[in-house]
Amino acid sequence: MLVLTRKVDESIIIGDDINIKILALSGSQVKIGISAPRTLRILRKEVHDNIQVEAGEASQSEVKSPPPDPEATEKHPEASGAQ
Repeated sequence: MLVLTRKVDESIIIGDDINIKILALSGSQVKIGISAPRTLRILRKEVHDNIQVEAGEASQSEVKSPPPDPEATEKHPEASGAQ
């Protein structure tokens, strides 16, 4: 992990099009501004984690098809063309 020290109104540049600026300090909180392309999804970590948990729960609760009925899948002589 890269660790940087910044003061209010100082920025960090990531790549060519992401700018993270320190806007204010208040006690233990830091207010940051992020300039990035609108196509880039930016989430707070706790929101991202909640989305991942919900996605996992949704995939576990999907309705699964019951196993096939063995009697319905047996081959009957008429169905296979045998006489």
